[in-house]
Parts: sequence; C-alpha cells; structure tokens
Amino acid sequence: MSGLIYYLAAAVLWTGLAVQLPDLWRHWRDPLKQAFCAVIFLSGVCFVLGAPPTVAMVNGLTGIPNVAAPLTYGAVTAFSAASLILIVHWRGTDPVRVRRASRAWLFSYLAVIATLGILFALGRAPVERRADFDTYYASTPFVREMIVLYLVAYLVAAVTTTLLCWRWTRQVRRWTRGSLALLVLGWLFISAYGVVKVVALTAHWLGRGWDDLSTSVAPLVAVGACLASAGYILPVVGPRIDSAITFVRLRPLFRLLAGPTSGRRFVAPLSWRTIGDVDLQLTARETAIRDGLKRLAGQLDDQVRLRAYREALAAGFRAADAEVIGMAAMVAVAALAGAPARAVGSGTVGITVGDIDVVVSVSAVARRSASGTRTLDTAQPSLLSLSRAVRTPIVDAAVQSRTTAVRPF
Repeated sequence: MSGLIYYLAAAVLWTGLAVQLPDLWRHWRDPLKQAFCAVIFLSGVCFVLGAPPTVAMVNGLTGIPNVAAPLTYGAVTAFSAASLILIVHWRGTDPVRVRRASRAWLFSYLAVIATLGILFALGRAPVERRADFDTYYASTPFVREMIVLYLVAYLVAAVTTTLLCWRWTRQVRRWTRGSLALLVLGWLFISAYGVVKVVALTAHWLGRGWDDLSTSVAPLVAVGACLASAGYILPVVGPRIDSAITFVRLRPLFRLLAGPTSGRRFVAPLSWRTIGDVDLQLTARETAIRDGLKRLAGQLDDQVRLRAYREALAAGFRAADAEVIGMAAMVAVAALAGAPARAVGSGTVGITVGDIDVVVSVSAVARRSASGTRTLDTAQPSLLSLSRAVRTPIVDAAVQSRTTAVRPF
C-alpha cells in the first residue's frame, strides 16, 4: 500500500509533465522551460525510486545489495539542483548572472552525484536495508561519507530554495505569490526531513538509539515534495484557471451577441485539437463578442442608454455601475429588439466604430472622439463588466419596453 502512494504521486506529476511536453518541444531551447520540466520529471523519479517495491526490485535485478540507495540519493540531489536552477531562471534578473549561477549549481551538483557513486563503490554494504540504510551504515567507511555528502547537498538546496522563495514572495502577487508560498511550505517540510536525518545520524554516532527517528519522518519528504511540485506547477495552471473563469463569465454577453439567442453566428469554428486550449477558446469568444458589437454599431441608441442609466442611479447603483448598465441596455436592445438607428437630430448619439473596436470602457464611462461620436473600450475587463450587466433586471426591462414599443397592433 505504501508503494502505491509513491507511484500515484509520480503518476500525477508525470501527467502534469505530459501536458507540458508539446510546449517544451516548441521551446526546447528555453532554459526556464527545461528546468521546469526537469523538476517535475525528477520529482516523479524520486517517488518511484523511493518506493519500497522499487528498492527491492532494483537491488534484485542488479544483484548489488543497497544499490538503490545511491540511485535514490542521486535522483534527490538532481531534483535539488534542478529546483535551484529553476528558481534562478524564474527570477530572471541579469541574463549573464543567471547563466553563471545556473552553471555553478549544475556542475556542483553533478560533482556531488558522481562522488556519491564513487563513495558507494568504495564502501561495503552487504546487508540489504530498504528503510533504514542511512542509520544502519552510518559508521561504515565511505558509505558514511556518502550519506553525509548527500544530506549536506540536500540541506543546502532546501535552505537556499526556501530563503530565495521567501524573499521573492514579498515582490510578487496572485498566482506567482501563491506558488512561492507553496514552495516555501514544501521546502520547509523537506528541510525538516533533512534536519531530522542529521539528528538521527548524530545520535547514532554518539551511541544513542534514535535510529527509529530517521525512518519515522519519511512522510515529511513526501508531503514536502508534493507541495513543492504543486508550487512549480501552479504558475502554469493558474493563468489557465483565470482564462477558464473569464470564459464562463463572458457567456451571457457571448450568447447575446454571437450565440443561439442572437440569431447570429459570428464564431469561427475551431479544430477539435484546440478543445483543451483554454486561452484559444477565450480568444475566440472575445473575438466573437467584439465582432458582434461592431455589427451593432449603427443600431446603438444612446437614449436607451441614458434611460437605463437614470433608472440604475434611482435604484441605488453607483455612477460607474449605472453607466455599465446603461451601456448593456443599449447593446441588448439593439441585439434583441433590432432597434433602428435614429438620426442625430432626434436626440440620439450615433455610436460608430471607425477603425477601432466597439466596447464598454473599463471605468464604464463612454468617451467621445474628436468628431463627436462615442467610442467604447473593448478591453477584457470592460467586456466582463458588460457581460455581468446584461443580466440585470434594468436591462431586461429596457429590452421588454423597446419590444413592446415596436410591436405592431
């Protein structure tokens, strides 16, 4: 059962890696992308190699007792190095300094991994120990040095990564800050695991029977690795979550302007291969909304907007929100009631597009161009405000009022 938990954790991590492989293929020279994929891959490798069934299988297949230990130590050391390199590239200060620091960490930890293998080959560990290898062989020449070197390299990476992430947390916001918070928490668990291991080894050298302390803290590193891996993945997943939420929030406006209820179809069909591309789906929806607004430019009646604006103010809405509701009413009436454009002399201000998109301003305040026409901002926050406003009762009442007014008797 314990082996199953290790394998499930590795499967989850490698599933996330599989999602990133197409992007890695397109940007295979990007050191940040390389480091990110290496961290996720090596994290999964650590879980697989650390699983008790894998330890037994590796030792049995090679015929070398405890050979799984240096392999696992090497994988954890490589994961530590990849984490440090990823953080260095992620912060992305001076490119020369980033490259120099990355190479320093890389070659240092490659030397550590090679030394681990040499020390294990020089030592003698004939009795297979799957769970307590480090404390059982804590006094064995060369094997002892291998264990100490592994723990030192491990703790250096853990403490350094924790401090770098903690300092950086105060400089960023949103998903990046949440990602760094997870990394700090995860590496604290990982650091605690290393500290407990050192305490157990020191107690062993002093003749105290604290060997069980070393084996009892294995869950710490598992929890820490999961949290750290989640922290590395969050900056990739987070923006996609934002895009998915925005996609859903734009649905009312999309259905009004380009969906089935509008009687119009302004949506370019996408390939089935793009179904999982949230950003592309969002772009298509925004484009359809903007195209729909353009087509309504000649039918937007400012008198409708003004009436809805006044009703919203009377209902207690703030001026900015009332302006959005007024714009939404004007768009909805044009879209659903097919309101004809009136002449300027009748008191209606014609809203035209010219060479720019028609939209609702982010502050919900319409701007007038030099020619006296009213232009509206099509930025994403503005579309979200408009989409939210089209569902208000005032907008619905405006549509019903216009529909009743134009209905033939």
